[in-house]
Amino acid sequence: MYLSGAGHVQEQARGHVLVVAGDVAVRRRVVQLAPSANVAALAMVPGSVLLGSDVPCDTVCLDGARDPNTVVTRLRTAAATRGPLLVYLSGRLTVDRRGGGLCFALAGTTAGTVRYSAVPWEWLSAELRGRPAGLTTVVVDLVADKTAWPLLQEHAGLPVSESAEVYGVVCPPAFAPAAAGAAVSGYTRHWIEQLRRGPGRPANVQVHALAVSAAALPPGTLVLPTARELGMRPGPQNGPGYPQQTHVPHPSPHPEQPQAPAAPPVSAPGSAPGSAPGSASPPPPDSEPTPGAALVRGGGGDPRPYIHALAVEGRHEEAADLARMWEEHVLRTRGPASPEAIGWAEIRADLARMASDFPSATRLWIGAGQARLARQGAGALEVHAAAAGALYCWAQLRDRTLVRQFGPDLVALLRVLPLADPRHLRLAEQRLEALHLTDRPGALHP
Repeated sequence: MYLSGAGHVQEQARGHVLVVAGDVAVRRRVVQLAPSANVAALAMVPGSVLLGSDVPCDTVCLDGARDPNTVVTRLRTAAATRGPLLVYLSGRLTVDRRGGGLCFALAGTTAGTVRYSAVPWEWLSAELRGRPAGLTTVVVDLVADKTAWPLLQEHAGLPVSESAEVYGVVCPPAFAPAAAGAAVSGYTRHWIEQLRRGPGRPANVQVHALAVSAAALPPGTLVLPTARELGMRPGPQNGPGYPQQTHVPHPSPHPEQPQAPAAPPVSAPGSAPGSAPGSASPPPPDSEPTPGAALVRGGGGDPRPYIHALAVEGRHEEAADLARMWEEHVLRTRGPASPEAIGWAEIRADLARMASDFPSATRLWIGAGQARLARQGAGALEVHAAAAGALYCWAQLRDRTLVRQFGPDLVALLRVLPLADPRHLRLAEQRLEALHLTDRPGALHP
């Protein structure tokens, strides 16, 4: 309560945080996404930090809900708040086969019960539609099942209220997680880490950009918003330790991707571009060979969103040149074995993948995997992500000489890792063996 200038008593606007865990995403009995773990981790962050506001706020966590009406009622209550609102959704997207619409699956939702046990995505959007612009943020960490993924590709996004800022990722259905078990997903984990890094809270767009860059996302992951949708939005003032915002678009680091061939059928994820978790971006280098470098230097911001925006727009040479410039700067100032140097090698690897330069991408991913293995050990998620990226790109190679050139190092890397899916090592070994057999004298070449 507070007194207005006329002496009238008015109710102070409160903020609201609504965190919802939907159905777990499972593939071949391996958990791909554990919404309960994500919600539990997010619930440990103070509501004021999640909102980026000092107003009093209420926090509601829904985990294990099975009734769609319960979720919609909670969302309606949250949408009615007069202050800032953050809605976080983690779980599985599916499709109502009768109605054909996207649905947010709740605990226990099956293909036959979607119509009664899942929340239609239209309902979620409708509840937020009446909110004032600038007060609503929606963060999603989702996996689309095989029925929902084609619909997302058709619409090129996930529609939410125009009055809301939407950030998040939607992973494709056929991917193996970097590590088995009910762990916090990479995107949510890095989102939380960015919020905890310093005394000042960065803007949501910065948190999102850095979380995407550092998380190990499967190839083809839908990143929201896309480069075309996002012009840099105004956010809270940056505190100490966070770079000043620059007005550059943030892209999806995984645009539409060609499918892996039948031999070997790679369903493992490639790693998203990123640096070591928690590592700060180095200062801008002295040289500025591209307008992008000058732009980033002028704002003192993180160059990665701008670099990937160039790549998404098809300006692959510019993106590669800018990334190479930053890598050279890091090599000089931090050393070749530093986490920052390895992170920039991974960025260059993913840029090569986006440009369909699979030989360079394979070489860079293998090198990054070897460097991370030496530094972090075989159990690190980043090592698995680099190996998965190398495996995916190696599977795209059609030149027999290149397959033989990179194959032994890739197999050696895979052999020391506790793989979530041992078939990947077996298929890589079989591909090399098949090449060896066809190279024998008298063998018939395909």
